[in-house]
Amino acid sequence: MVDEQELLESAYRDFNARRLESVLARMQPDVTWANGMDGGYVYGHAGVREYWTRQWKTVDPHVYPVRIAPKDGRFIVEVHQVVHDMEGNLLLDTIVHHAYTIRDSLIERMDIE
Repeated sequence: MVDEQELLESAYRDFNARRLESVLARMQPDVTWANGMDGGYVYGHAGVREYWTRQWKTVDPHVYPVRIAPKDGRFIVEVHQVVHDMEGNLLLDTIVHHAYTIRDSLIERMDIE
């Protein structure tokens, strides 16, 4: 689990630092990613890139992994999510759960539970 844990922790660090290409490098090219803003999913690096680029223009989200645990072939990440608007006002401060499927040491799918 150490490799998967580091994969996920580093992806969250890079997301929070807005290092988009570094996070995408940790994903399968055909990744399936939950769209927390609009519902549904986005697909592939281009879909994730467009989704996050649009998201970062409207809100300032930061996500901090609290606990990572394997479960039924996936990795469940308990996440402290803090979202501000573009003026710095707090919109959300909550705990969410992300579920990851990892294939060949890369993220294949992320679901919000």
